Amino acid sequence: MQVLELMTAPVITAAPTLSLPDAAHLMRSRGIRRLPVMDGAVLVGIVTDRDVREAMPSRVSSLSPWEATTRLAAVTVADVMRRSVLTTRPDADARDAAHTMLTHRVGALPVVDDQGRVVGVVTVSDVLRDYAYEDGLKPGAAQSGAEGPA
Repeated sequence: MQVLELMTAPVITAAPTLSLPDAAHLMRSRGIRRLPVMDGAVLVGIVTDRDVREAMPSRVSSLSPWEATTRLAAVTVADVMRRSVLTTRPDADARDAAHTMLTHRVGALPVVDDQGRVVGVVTVSDVLRDYAYEDGLKPGAAQSGAEGPA
């Protein structure tokens, strides 16, 4: 199976200039945990929900709420993103992509085409979903074979 069959597309991306609070809101509202960071059409990094959480002020901070909000608004995605991004190709074998994610301990790989455009994202969840349902099992189907109450 190829990555193309598993990936999520179209991809939701962020500009490096996006503020961290806006990135957090975008991820929450779209139900995603990673944002490829694009400078125009060029992939320049990736930011995860963990990166965002780690950049947020602590609840036990001595900053006032106003100070914390003001300082946080000045932080951009470029300030916290990972610049070294592992990628895969749409025609790559899904097992190879899974191996890359496992080996490098990452949860997703942006999918880049021959022209260098980000065309999708494949996640560990995409791979697990395919594996779990490869024998035709449907989500929510009974797994034990039990008929239920008699």
